[in-house]
Amino acid sequence: MTASTIRLGVSRCLFGDEVRFDGGHKRDHFLTDVLGRYVEWVPVCPEVEAGLGTPREAMRLVGNPYRPRLLTITSKHDHTEAMETMAEERLDSLKKLDLSGFVFKRGSPSCGVERVSVYTAQGMPSHSGAGIFAKAFKEQFPLIPVEEEGRLCEASLRENFIARVFCYRRFQDLVRNGITKQALIRFHTAHKYLLLAHSPQHYKTLGQLVGHAERHRPKELIVRYGELLMKTLAVKATVRKHVDVLHHIVGHFKRMLKTNEKTELLSVIDDYYHGLTPLIVPLTLMKHYVEIFNVDYVRDQVYLNPHPNELMLRNHV
Repeated sequence: MTASTIRLGVSRCLFGDEVRFDGGHKRDHFLTDVLGRYVEWVPVCPEVEAGLGTPREAMRLVGNPYRPRLLTITSKHDHTEAMETMAEERLDSLKKLDLSGFVFKRGSPSCGVERVSVYTAQGMPSHSGAGIFAKAFKEQFPLIPVEEEGRLCEASLRENFIARVFCYRRFQDLVRNGITKQALIRFHTAHKYLLLAHSPQHYKTLGQLVGHAERHRPKELIVRYGELLMKTLAVKATVRKHVDVLHHIVGHFKRMLKTNEKTELLSVIDDYYHGLTPLIVPLTLMKHYVEIFNVDYVRDQVYLNPHPNELMLRNHV
């Protein structure tokens, strides 16, 4: 299954624009130079778009972590209303862009997704807040995958986020093309092993929903499946679950392998389990046998190619 154009939101400073409070930027070369070859970016700087200049006085969140105020650090000027107004207007415009994900700047009082510092009136910080714009985005678009650029430095989190982005784009295409029970079954079947690598329990629940699709109105079915799909993919895939999936796939052509081929394949999977080789190694050998034995069911599985191979995301997990 292929996805149409993937459009992602990004904090403008990560895109290389000089919009930070000090007039600088935080260009992320993976986002711009690597991932940028496969997606269309939609840069957003909430603070600039709220009418604040560049450079500008640094700000921080103050007060109730669940409803903080956005104040300048020295002059104590309150920009909360300006930020909330900007967020409402910008989110309304983003609805039309059909985003498949968003990468936010970590720690920002406007863009931080989580663990953002919120200060008491006495100046004591807690790390329990979220940036005003990022929080509003997540509330408006609860299914869209979001991540902070700092967390993308960890290989497993990076692979998980980008897999979610590409899967969500495929789901968006499914919905846009007009969902039917047959189309949903094909989608669910093609994503079987990808979903199992994240959560067998959630996959079972999704299967029950698809199996009883006729009990739901089309719109309700779309909403429930989409929520469960993204909830499943939000569960982190682990080495143990990947190994289980690999063994499931081997079962489709195990009897076709010669003894030495079977021994080699199982040995490579075992090496992956023990951290001696990355996931791409057993997958490459497995895809080789899928083609040799013409195993259509496995060939059509998104798990084998959830995102462009050129990103080399599975070379590091």
